Amino acid sequence: MKSLSALDLFIFVIYFIVVAGYGYWVYHKKKKATVTASHDYFLAEGSLTWWAIGASLIASNISAEQFIGMSGNGFFVGTAVAAYEWIAALALIIIAIWFMPVYLKNKIYTMPQFLKTRYNETVSLIMAIFWLLLYVFVNLTSILYLGAIAISGLIGPEYLHAVLIGLAIFSLIITLGGMKVIGYTDVIQVAVLIIGGFATIFFALTIVSEKFGLGRDVVAGFKTLMAQAPDHFKMILSKPGANSSQEDINKYLILPGIAMYFAGQWIVNLNYWGCNQYITQRALGADLQTARKGILFAGMLKLLMPVIVMLPGIAAYVLHQNGGLQKEMIDSTGVLNQDNAYSAILSFLPSGLKGLSIAALTAAIVASLAGKLNSIATIFTLDIYMRYFKKKEEPSTGAGVEKNMVWTGKMAALVCIVIAVLFEWNDLLGINSKGGFTFIQEYTGFISPGVFAMFILGLFWKRTTGTAAVVGLLTGLGVILFFKLAAVNVFGSETILYTAFKNSQGHYEIPFLISMGWSFFFTMMVMISISLAGPKVNPKAFALDKEMFKLAPSTMVMVVVTLMILLALYVKFW
Repeated sequence: MKSLSALDLFIFVIYFIVVAGYGYWVYHKKKKATVTASHDYFLAEGSLTWWAIGASLIASNISAEQFIGMSGNGFFVGTAVAAYEWIAALALIIIAIWFMPVYLKNKIYTMPQFLKTRYNETVSLIMAIFWLLLYVFVNLTSILYLGAIAISGLIGPEYLHAVLIGLAIFSLIITLGGMKVIGYTDVIQVAVLIIGGFATIFFALTIVSEKFGLGRDVVAGFKTLMAQAPDHFKMILSKPGANSSQEDINKYLILPGIAMYFAGQWIVNLNYWGCNQYITQRALGADLQTARKGILFAGMLKLLMPVIVMLPGIAAYVLHQNGGLQKEMIDSTGVLNQDNAYSAILSFLPSGLKGLSIAALTAAIVASLAGKLNSIATIFTLDIYMRYFKKKEEPSTGAGVEKNMVWTGKMAALVCIVIAVLFEWNDLLGINSKGGFTFIQEYTGFISPGVFAMFILGLFWKRTTGTAAVVGLLTGLGVILFFKLAAVNVFGSETILYTAFKNSQGHYEIPFLISMGWSFFFTMMVMISISLAGPKVNPKAFALDKEMFKLAPSTMVMVVVTLMILLALYVKFW
């Protein structure tokens, strides 16, 4: 293997044995519990502590799309990409305080179930199918492929397909144990992720420091990054002008300055953390206080993530600009590839630490894949199979039904991971050419404005109707497609709603976060207008009261600490 020593392999194997062994112990122990088999498999009902929920949220969220994709954007843009992580911390506060009480009081276990309870069967079925397609063809495929690219970049590109299969098998093993196994093994995964991540950035900064003749000094390395790449330490990108370079325009297209904070950035985060089965599933089996603390703990951990996943990309940029990573940043076609940034930094690490860092990367990939697979199993089993495929004459409860549900979920997970492997065997979706992080954000963004509008109005406005939800979903998709494909041809490149810029291919493009913002705005207007024609209180509206949203003192402390740290970060890097 290209750059792994026997010590690296030993550490990686030990990691695998520890995680698999602990997962088996949790699985064996849970068989004695009194919780029903299906709820234990899909939700780990009542058995995850707040710290396990928080760790699981982070382990499942931080994956190849962050380690590889966000590190790549760190190489290309810099700290501006940290907005995805730091606004997520604020979004998690909103979810913990206002969303979770409504979900838990109404015994919501899946997002399609929420839509059926609040709206109707049609909305629920449409979204269940959409989420399954999204998870398989955007999330599973991108995480699997980016992870395989990163790891094979360290051990040799000829091992790409072997790594692809290995990641799929490892994640499937964890998934088959159910949400409780996923939740508690994620505690180990996130610990390895953080330790390995910080070790990587420690050595990355010392490498930079040595490169510039300053010795092995972490602080000097960080100061060197800021001195050598000052443009990479700006949270808010300036709007390109007539004399702006194509590189500046390309950066603005993916992170459109202050404008994104009034548009898509909020939709991305609130939809992902509050309306996403893959995420909310971790907290839906707990009581309110446990769920809230777990979500807020995840928010505090999110503040650390840009250090782990973004700084290596900036370090790679500075080294590359100074002749230190010329070969490592070039892909097999001879083109500079930003998604190679993280693995390029890993190649400098000493034996042993490299194995730990690869274990951290693998932990992130496997945890994310396992969480996605469990969410696929949950949605398919509870919202499609049990409603539309199970024979009506069969009993709906009992031990036999419970086992059948769990078996169905496991088979769904198996089929979907096989599909993901097949599609990414030769990168049929073109993830590598687009940039992994941008690929996920953009394609998820086609539908997220409409989905978030359905949820926010369904949760907090009693007048919202099922008809409005269906029309709103179609409106959101239609508006964002219009902005992407036709708006410039119809209205020109400069309007009161947007400014379009020429991309690298010479075509005018509207920043997709801006398009998402307007898609959400027009969807809300359409849904409100339609709902005003209905009854003042929809019979399916949720009952809300002020007591639901009161916070315990310990919860309030977590909220305040997170907000203070977030404020300090933005003051520093604005």
